[in-house]
Amino acid sequence: MADNVLAILGGRGMLGTDLANECGKRGISHQVFDLPDFDITDKRQLEDVVANASAIINCAAYTNVDKAESEYDLACRINAEAVGDLGRLAKKFKKWVLHISTDFVFDGKSDRPYVETDTPNPISAYGRSKLAGEELLIESGCRYCIMRIEWTYGLNGNNFVKKLIERAKTGGQLKVVDDQTGSPTATTEAAKAICGLLRKRPEGIFHFASAGYVSRFGMAKFIIEKLGMPVDLAACKTSDYISPAARPLNSCFNCDKIKALLDGPIEPWQGTLEKFLRRL
Repeated sequence: MADNVLAILGGRGMLGTDLANECGKRGISHQVFDLPDFDITDKRQLEDVVANASAIINCAAYTNVDKAESEYDLACRINAEAVGDLGRLAKKFKKWVLHISTDFVFDGKSDRPYVETDTPNPISAYGRSKLAGEELLIESGCRYCIMRIEWTYGLNGNNFVKKLIERAKTGGQLKVVDDQTGSPTATTEAAKAICGLLRKRPEGIFHFASAGYVSRFGMAKFIIEKLGMPVDLAACKTSDYISPAARPLNSCFNCDKIKALLDGPIEPWQGTLEKFLRRL
């Protein structure tokens, strides 16, 4: 890669694509690295990228929450071991790394929004692999920034919004859980936040999500109403569904820490979700 260019690992994924677009808008020189030509678990490839980058944003991840229960070794190779390698290389070449993590590092049992100092306690293999990545990055001794995000959706990838709309098109009753709460967050908004941090290069852990909280059912109701779809929407509980991986019921983040570093206020989830629905 060209010297002193921002490296975006996982740059063709849902967040990576929007981040690359946002960097382009802001005139930030960047290069995208992703499968099939770049593999974050290939140490030689990783070293070449880190050595020549001005900074590294790591959006690369194994994200199939249910499959991670049976593919834990693979999830750990991508979400943990490779992140540890990235940290050690960043320390060696004196580079700053921004690594993307998740609300799944928490068990969701808190009765308030999570702050960065709350003790993680993942309840799924995916969550354990992401927490291990955070820990290995911190242990590496590099200059790191971990940005935890949640309930993300974007044009380039599979997500709750797209799945819900596809299911709504098939007709019949649509059941959505009403006991999982969080903040629907557009990857376009997360990308803007990352670019804000990039200028200041802070160190430590930060939570980012759109402003306001809603249940999955409330989010589904909002989408269905905005699109004017004739759907029989019904509420149910997480315990009504049998799935390989457990989900945290409370995914709410307190974002006060990151607010002080951003270019502007964090937008409410309703406005950005409505904008996304219009783009769809």
